Amino acid sequence: MAGGRSHAPRRAAFAALVTLLFLACVFFFLSATTITSAAPNSPASRLAAVRRHAEDHAAVLAAYAAHARRLSSDSASQTESFLSTSSRLSALSSRLSVSTVALLEKEARGHVKRARALAAGAKEAFDTQSKILKLSDTVFAVGQQLLRARRDGQLNSRIAAVSTPKSLHCLAMRLMESILANASAVPDVDPAASPPELTDPSLYHYAIFSDNILAVSVVVASAARAASEPSRHVFHVVTVPMYLPAFRVWFARRPPPLGAHVQLLAASDFAFLNASYSPVLRQIEAGNRDVALRELDYLRFYLPEMFPALQRVVLLEDDVVVQRDLAELWRVDLGGQVNGALDTCFGGFRRYGKYLNFSEPAVRERFSPRACAWSYGVNVFDLQAWRRDQCTEQFHQLMDMNENGTLWDAASVLPAGLMTFYGNTRPLDRSWHVMGLGYNPHVRPEDIRGAAVIHFNGNLKPWLDVAFNQYKHLWTKYVDTEMEFLTLCNFGL
Repeated sequence: MAGGRSHAPRRAAFAALVTLLFLACVFFFLSATTITSAAPNSPASRLAAVRRHAEDHAAVLAAYAAHARRLSSDSASQTESFLSTSSRLSALSSRLSVSTVALLEKEARGHVKRARALAAGAKEAFDTQSKILKLSDTVFAVGQQLLRARRDGQLNSRIAAVSTPKSLHCLAMRLMESILANASAVPDVDPAASPPELTDPSLYHYAIFSDNILAVSVVVASAARAASEPSRHVFHVVTVPMYLPAFRVWFARRPPPLGAHVQLLAASDFAFLNASYSPVLRQIEAGNRDVALRELDYLRFYLPEMFPALQRVVLLEDDVVVQRDLAELWRVDLGGQVNGALDTCFGGFRRYGKYLNFSEPAVRERFSPRACAWSYGVNVFDLQAWRRDQCTEQFHQLMDMNENGTLWDAASVLPAGLMTFYGNTRPLDRSWHVMGLGYNPHVRPEDIRGAAVIHFNGNLKPWLDVAFNQYKHLWTKYVDTEMEFLTLCNFGL
């Protein structure tokens, strides 16, 4: 940081100025005493007083001259005056003797008077400069405090966004408790005997990566109820192994409505996902906490490997509500590109420069900071085009390059998507995806009513008490309130 580099020289200069201020104080103390204050009738005393005052003023002016040299060229004349008067006083001091004191005393008084005037003016300038330096140091310190506060705020927001609320944790524990009490209530799933619908490319397939059981149930319920043919919609839910039993209990007790299909998977169900193949898992094993917090989010870059029989998949975030039949997304022409998404650049807002570190040559040489960014939430992926363009391999290269977090903030998965699908994304019509219900209290009601999907992106999620009241009912109306564990876990719905 530039401020950090200039701070040490500034402190050194300030210490030197404090020394000069001390010399100025000595000067004013000495100047309070007249030349003839001690034994005015004694030539020797007068000689000693004149010599002492000349030497003292010469030292003070020499110190101010040293300070003036460090100032800008505007102080050149002041520097010359200091040096000239200081040298005259020094020369006068060397010429003083008992026999010449009477002749030189008047000349000495004149030089001392001029020295006092110069020192007084210099002291005023010095005091102003000292105040400027003190103020500059204060501004620098406050800037550092503000920077730390912003970093702490971002960290706290990130923790709040990814942490599991007590009620959701309670729900998961209650569901797992029930399976321990009655294991036969949830039949074992044999992957080899999966229903054919799960791999039928003619159906409408969705992928959801989440450990939030209630949020996933709302996504599935809202999409199924909005569909004209719910039985043709298949939802592939990928979660962490710890929560997989709880998901199975929920969907065993509360199956998806209207004949929609749900496949529940854990990341550990995919044999290819290991540290030798995936830099995501390799960095997690190496202790990268940012990537570890977003492990499920990063697994979206393996959709073609997870679902090799499928040709097109719609990726849904777990904080969305579906209001319109999404079957039409399988007929959207992507023009041979991999990703269909809502672009988010309005004017200069949300372009690549906001998400990537363009001071790095690896970023600057491959991407444009003015390129339009897009959003996750509703994404149509052509898996055939993905395999053709080897997007997973490109993602691996980027993750290896960003192992130290120099290209983008690894706590966010969006920059990795922006880079992986650069030049390979087709914008969707804005009516498919309306964003901002998790941070913007002023989303237009007509936009919400006309949206196929509304997205509660932001920290004010609809399952939290802090959610916007004007939007919360759009989510809660799809919550299955007949599930008895919701009451036991104090959900404020």
